[in-house]
Amino acid sequence: MLSNGASKVAAYPYTPVTAKLKTLLQKVRSTGIPPKLSAAHLKTLGFTSSNDASMIGVLKFIGLVDGSGIPTPLWSEYRGQSHRTVLGTAIKRGYADLFAVYPDANSRSVADLTHVFSTSSSGGEQVIKQTVQTFRSLVEEGEFGGSGTHSETALPAGTLHTPAAASMAPGLPARATVNAGPAVHIDIQIHISPESTADQIDKIFESMAKHLYGSKPGS
Repeated sequence: MLSNGASKVAAYPYTPVTAKLKTLLQKVRSTGIPPKLSAAHLKTLGFTSSNDASMIGVLKFIGLVDGSGIPTPLWSEYRGQSHRTVLGTAIKRGYADLFAVYPDANSRSVADLTHVFSTSSSGGEQVIKQTVQTFRSLVEEGEFGGSGTHSETALPAGTLHTPAAASMAPGLPARATVNAGPAVHIDIQIHISPESTADQIDKIFESMAKHLYGSKPGS
């Protein structure tokens, strides 16, 4: 039974309660930042099992808390809108040796992960299995990049979300023509204040046309 987080014999952390990692990460984003992440604090969040404290070692490994359990600046960063990307970066940093072997470790098979973890641990089969499950549970909550590029334009705060606004903008072509090379898909999310005037909205789209397509006003 684990009582202090990361394994003493394995180079990588593991927890026997991998199904709870997602819930703990959600708590990190939705509750206040504690002075220290401890077993006592976990109990206030509803993690009362004796094995739940093993998750602290996992968060230490990826840098959300330091060696003493004190939340790092990464903890605060993870509470933002880009939490999945932040977590993905933290995982790649913590598991740097693994990603040095497999740059796409986040999408590798259980067999591949088992082989790497086995060479870095003196733990038994069950320990290795839990180490793999711990990594895969973290990966499910992280973002490691994709084929598309996402761009979010910061405009006056509001409640109107228009992911397809570019295609509705007057004067903007529905699609850019690429003469050669691979196609790149770009999604643009615009936040427009409900208090914006029609002239302000027109200026926004006019600016988009200028910077994205090289269009000139009135063209």
